[in-house]
Amino acid sequence: MEKSTLLIKPDPECESRWLAAMAPYADTVAVRLWPEVGAPAEVDFALLWAPPPGLLASLANLQAVFSIGAGVDNILRVPDLPRDVPLVRMVDKSLTEGMGEFVVYQCLRFHRGFHQYEAQQIARQWKAWPQTPAAQRRIGIMGLGELGGYAARQLCALGFTLRGWSRRPRAVGGVETFAGSGGLEKFLRGCDIVVCLLPLSPQTEKILNAKTLAMLPPGACVINAARGAHVDDAALLEALDRGHLKAAALDVFNEEPLPKGHPYWRHPKVTITPHAAAFTLPESAAAQVVENIRRHRRGEALSNLVDREAGY
Repeated sequence: MEKSTLLIKPDPECESRWLAAMAPYADTVAVRLWPEVGAPAEVDFALLWAPPPGLLASLANLQAVFSIGAGVDNILRVPDLPRDVPLVRMVDKSLTEGMGEFVVYQCLRFHRGFHQYEAQQIARQWKAWPQTPAAQRRIGIMGLGELGGYAARQLCALGFTLRGWSRRPRAVGGVETFAGSGGLEKFLRGCDIVVCLLPLSPQTEKILNAKTLAMLPPGACVINAARGAHVDDAALLEALDRGHLKAAALDVFNEEPLPKGHPYWRHPKVTITPHAAAFTLPESAAAQVVENIRRHRRGEALSNLVDREAGY
C-alpha cells in the first residue's frame, strides 16, 4: 500500500524526537516537518498544535488533523479549518500520567500547607500547621474526561474525598459527580480544593469568575491546568486579595508567555508554572497517530474523534 504523508509542526525542541519516534513506521508514513511542506497536495495528514494562518486551507487533500495536545481549541479557532476534515484529539499515556502527577502534587501541596512553609522559609519563620486527614479534604475536579478521570482516581487512592463536575453526566468510581449548570453551585460549595481540567469552549470560557469563585468555601484553593481562558483573572485576584481564597496554582494563562508585568508573578498567594503540567511525548504518542492513519486507510472510524459542536 502506498505511504501516507504526514506533516508535523511540533515545538522546535521536539523535532528530532518526533522524527525518531516516527522512524519505525517508515513503511506506513512519510514525515515532513513544517515549514518544509513540499507539494501541499501530497500531504494526507497534519499533526500540530497551533496551525499557521492559511496552512490547513492549502492542503487540498487533507484527510485528518491530529492535535499534538489534549485540547483542540487552538485548532478549532482557525478560520480556514476545513469543515469536512476529521479532527482528532490526543489521548496518550504520557499526557494522562503527567497531568495526574501535576494535579496530585499541587493538591498535596495545598492539603499539607507546603505553600505556606515555602513562604515561611523566605521569611525565616518557624511555625508548624495542623495536619488534616485526607478523608476530610474535599477535592473537586472540573472535567471528568481522560485527564480528569485519571487524576480523580489517583487522588481517591490517596484517601481524599472526591467530587467531580462536567457539562454532561459522567460516572467515575469513588467520585460524587455533578453535571450541567444546575449542578455547578452545589459542586463548588463542597470543594476545599478545585481543579480545572475542562476543555475550553464557549460554554466553559471564564467559568471561574466572580460569581462561581464566591461559591467556593472560604479558604479554598484553585488549581488551573486546563486553559487560561477558563479563569477571570481580575476576579481570581480579587478573591485572593480579600482572603476568600487561600491560594492558587496556575499552569495556563490568557496570554502566554505570561507578560512580565502581570500581577500573578509577584502575588504571594499564586504559584506559576509555564504551561508545563503535562507534555505529549513523541515516543509514546507516535503509535497512536500511526494507528489512526492505518484505521483511516482501512475505512474504519478514527479513535478520539472530536465533536466540533461540543469542542472536545
